[in-house]
Amino acid sequence: MNQGKWALITGASSGIGYDLANLMAQDGLNLIVVARSQAKLEQLKSELEKTHSIQVKVLVKDLSKPKSPSEIYSELDKENISIDILVNNAGFGSYGPFHKSDLAKELNMIQVNITSLAHLSRLFIEPMVKKGEGKVLNVASSAAFQPGPGMANYFAGKAYVLHFSEALRNELMGTGVTVTCLCPGATQTEFFKNARMGDSGLASRKMDSLKVAKIGYDALKKGKTIVIPGLFYKLLTLSVRMAPRKMVAKITEWMIKNS
Repeated sequence: MNQGKWALITGASSGIGYDLANLMAQDGLNLIVVARSQAKLEQLKSELEKTHSIQVKVLVKDLSKPKSPSEIYSELDKENISIDILVNNAGFGSYGPFHKSDLAKELNMIQVNITSLAHLSRLFIEPMVKKGEGKVLNVASSAAFQPGPGMANYFAGKAYVLHFSEALRNELMGTGVTVTCLCPGATQTEFFKNARMGDSGLASRKMDSLKVAKIGYDALKKGKTIVIPGLFYKLLTLSVRMAPRKMVAKITEWMIKNS
């Protein structure tokens, strides 16, 4: 069923992206794996091509660079590779007061978490619409449902991804292209280490990365719009809708500080 089809996965070298690559390979999808680490991507390529009868193409790209999305599209276009599934998974966070943060890192976060995601979506969705079929999986976060003092930029960026995905889903109805937004809570990836956060609070409720990936991939195949893995995080996002906004910000700030 998936013979000859291609999926593009950003942030494929570890975590949810790595697990999604393995799940899609099991389904016979050819893969374009994108990340900054060539060594990790080459290892993934070797593992998947050895285990499954698929093709894997490695693209070493830094999505904090504004030209990277166009470079990805151009390289694939030259090889006449048409993308059937786009997975915008790459992203990172940082912890601490925004006014004391590393400005370059914060701007890179916006580029990776928001701008490159939108850029890749614009480039690859149009050909999908012309074909009359395609799927997009945008990885947001349960952070998308509330403001996050202490991680203001990250939480706001994930809110963009959620709302962007919902809007696209409606725009694309009837085209054969679906958009799914995966909103995981704390997950067993390198996120907390890279964001320089501890291992208590929300971090202690981390879900298994493969389990999160399976839930997201299943939702993508079914064409669902939003999926939030884990009962705790489903209830958390539901409670946010009923609480006063000032209270939500204060509670979230407390939870982040104790993470």
